[in-house]
Amino acid sequence: MILDPQNHSIIIADHWNRRVIQWMNQKQQILIENIDCRGLAMDKYGFFYVSDYMKNEVRRWKMGEYNNEGIVVVGGNGQGNALNQLNSPTFIFVDEDQSVYVSDSDNKRVMKWRKDPKEGIVVAGGNGEGEDLNQLSLPQGVIVDDLSQIYVADYQNNRVMRWCEEKGEGEIVVGGNGQGNQLNQLYGPAGLSFDDEGNLYVADYYNHRIEKFEVSL
Repeated sequence: MILDPQNHSIIIADHWNRRVIQWMNQKQQILIENIDCRGLAMDKYGFFYVSDYMKNEVRRWKMGEYNNEGIVVVGGNGQGNALNQLNSPTFIFVDEDQSVYVSDSDNKRVMKWRKDPKEGIVVAGGNGEGEDLNQLSLPQGVIVDDLSQIYVADYQNNRVMRWCEEKGEGEIVVGGNGQGNQLNQLYGPAGLSFDDEGNLYVADYYNHRIEKFEVSL
């Protein structure tokens, strides 16, 4: 789910119904149909991005122009673990340069695709499934801060990791204290978001709560 700042509407990846919908003024409109959508993102240039976890790709549309199939900007080369492929992409994030970050969940990695590339680069994980600092287990939410640090909701490891693009491993910034419902624990972290003051919000899925954390840079 994302908020369109231009008209203050809410755009939702209604993935079980295989569609993207928009809610505005208590009215629903279907924007895109027949898509196995999981992640949504917008950029400052008015483009809208959707990950399709069955087609293993991310497509881009111009905001307000949905009467077409969009353009594949990530993946689209079948399921796999090559640098031009994805395997069940979920959450996505688009930075100021229109680089697309993708939680490539079944490949246990986060990929970064710069604008108009033929393939991406691994910026987090990619070393098999596990709980070491260079590994991820079913990564979900992904977001990048103003210092280009990459935050990943490491779903099955019940932690949030922070990675720098050039480093081979990340660091734990939230959780990592086992599965649970204590304030220093998570149980299936999914979505991530920052506020204007740099506080990190985590959708703690199986604990049915949203948590707020002050994260030191």
